[in-house]
Amino acid sequence: MPDDDLGEREKEVLRAVVQEYITTGGPVGSQQLTRRGEFEVSSATMRNVLADLEALGFLEKPHTSAGRVPTDRGYRFYVDTLVKLRDPAPRDRELIHAGLVHESSLDDVLSEASRVLHSLTRHAGVVLTPRPDAAVFQRIEFLRLRENRVLAILVGQNGQVHNKAFNLDFPVTSDELVKASNYLSELLHQVPLEEARERIRAEMDQEQALYNALTAKALRLGAAATDLQAPERVLIEGTGSFLEQPEFADVERIRALFRALDEKHKLLHLLDRVQRTREMHVFIGAESEFSAAGDVTVIASPYGTAEAVLGTVGVIGPTRMDYRRVIPLVNFTAQVLSSVLEKV
Repeated sequence: MPDDDLGEREKEVLRAVVQEYITTGGPVGSQQLTRRGEFEVSSATMRNVLADLEALGFLEKPHTSAGRVPTDRGYRFYVDTLVKLRDPAPRDRELIHAGLVHESSLDDVLSEASRVLHSLTRHAGVVLTPRPDAAVFQRIEFLRLRENRVLAILVGQNGQVHNKAFNLDFPVTSDELVKASNYLSELLHQVPLEEARERIRAEMDQEQALYNALTAKALRLGAAATDLQAPERVLIEGTGSFLEQPEFADVERIRALFRALDEKHKLLHLLDRVQRTREMHVFIGAESEFSAAGDVTVIASPYGTAEAVLGTVGVIGPTRMDYRRVIPLVNFTAQVLSSVLEKV
């Protein structure tokens, strides 16, 4: 039977099983459902409906239990079709605003986003930070650290700040550093960092006689400053929350989960998919990069400015999570984060 052919009774029973299991953490039986008062049917009829849902792959019966729990397919149908989302409570909205709006730098805002989501959901908060070369160049400043070592501070229009320290193999005075900063800030204004490196290389490839000594030094400084190494792009807050969930009481399961979390490239690939599609995603069980651990859901939403999607924000938690509450919290956090970035 296709999912769309489920009858209304089957849909409501599946919704009740998922919500009861999310609340209690234990397998759900027919008598447990009939006691809820939502269904005017006998326990025998309820058992038949549960058996049908199990046969269709929406529920399964754990070993040594008469009750049933949702499968990944059951959760997927619930999230796509049955869940009735709740708007974030006023107090939750206030906490998100208070955490994000008052931070001064982009790095602080992004870190706070992961912290506030962990605090509100008790799941791991996660943020995919913007790619460095996606930043639109605003200005560059040079700070001498030692006689032959300089710190370049690159500032993007969305508040991104990238620092690059490097050694000099040519003499340069403090006054020349200031003039180089002014020259490069004008040359690269409103250019993406990725294109900034190309523009500097193109300038350097021009006939050297066209440039005076100061311009040549400025271009060499700019080339060194914009040769950025990709930093860690995934921020995670609250992975210890998995230890509080009975689903991860098994030592091997929690080890598999933490191994997957340590392999940041898997999470990076998953969150990049959300950024590319420009819409919220809910990855359940084997749909995520954590299938070895099982029972894991990733809810993520893109954030950015009016001009571009910059990254992803979300939570990682057990499949037995309160989707009605968590999905709107992730979505609202992404909205606030986007509005903050417009002003950073």
